[in-house]
Amino acid sequence: MEERYMNVRRRRSDYRDDPPPSRVASRRKAPPRRKARQKQGAAVSVAKGFYKAIVVLSALIVAVYAGFTLMVRPPEQKQPPQPPQTQPGVSLGPSFGTDSNTGTANPALPAEPVLNRRDGVYNILLAGTDKDGYRTDTMMVMCYDTVKQTVGVVSVPRDTLVARPEEHVHLAYGKGGVEQRVEDISDMLGIPIDGYIKVNLKGFVSLVDYLKGVDIEVPVDMNYDDPTPGQDLHIHFKKGMQHLNGQQAMEVARYRHDNKDSPNYKANQWYSDVQRTQTQQKILIALAKKVLAWDSITKINGFVEIFNKNVTTDLTLNEMLYFAGQAMGVDPSSAIETATLEGNGFGKYRNNIKTYTYCYELDPEKTVETVNRLINPYDRDLTLKDMNIVKADSYHD
Repeated sequence: MEERYMNVRRRRSDYRDDPPPSRVASRRKAPPRRKARQKQGAAVSVAKGFYKAIVVLSALIVAVYAGFTLMVRPPEQKQPPQPPQTQPGVSLGPSFGTDSNTGTANPALPAEPVLNRRDGVYNILLAGTDKDGYRTDTMMVMCYDTVKQTVGVVSVPRDTLVARPEEHVHLAYGKGGVEQRVEDISDMLGIPIDGYIKVNLKGFVSLVDYLKGVDIEVPVDMNYDDPTPGQDLHIHFKKGMQHLNGQQAMEVARYRHDNKDSPNYKANQWYSDVQRTQTQQKILIALAKKVLAWDSITKINGFVEIFNKNVTTDLTLNEMLYFAGQAMGVDPSSAIETATLEGNGFGKYRNNIKTYTYCYELDPEKTVETVNRLINPYDRDLTLKDMNIVKADSYHD
């Protein structure tokens, strides 16, 4: 007991001489506790603010995405063209798929099954004009299946014979521009065309240069000069793989034959229209591979600028955004198949104006096969009765 008492006394004595350590500690530690509470409160406020920001940002993203998906919808598919054979009594001229004696539609022929379009399959005409923009020198029908992610491209030769009673019968010519070419090709092949994209020569050159050129196998030696004002075309290339800039790629794409005084021309060693379109297709695929490459994402602004200056289209912004988004899933190395409509380029045809020479008469059976394989958007195969392929009157020797 005494010991305890002494101990207690000793502690009390210490209180009188110096402030109790516990009290000193409590006075010294009070400010840090208030700061801790302040820091804790600030952290909670920041966390709540960050949380609110995330919620708002998420809501904005959802709203933008919802708005984008509502705005960017699949384009409306056009109705199939009216088959010529379903219009009794209308004279079509000497064409395949009609009455061989009268050249008119025969209402006694059995009607073909109804044409129904497959969902998500669209036909677009890709057109390239010459330097003055008058002739549509390059015409390709592109069939894009957005479901299967496949693309079929069929070139239509520029001199293809079309039934025009009062106008030039070569497809590349005639009134109406690219809009009329859309109607001509749609009627001729029996397929709907949902839109067109027309590129002038300057735009083609600019695109190739912007993509740092293309590697192309030049199929033949090319030697051609046209000093005519407005053309000023000089094409000189050796056969073989070459890296081409924009101007060179344009020259290779436009080449048709050597000058008439050249040995090759005199020997009838011409570069056919079919070969020309095949070369154009190779250039197109090479460009597509570059445009769809991941490193091209940084070039979007340049693509837009070239497009605005050099491209004409009847597709709306929403439709272009839809196709652009879908196209990111296309593999240009395996998903694109190309062909050219085969035929005879030595046809003669007379309409109400005059006789036209070197008309390209489509081979009917091969045309049906190519169209069904690559650019038919329907759920059944087309036949010659669905098309309007014109036959030449006679042929060059």
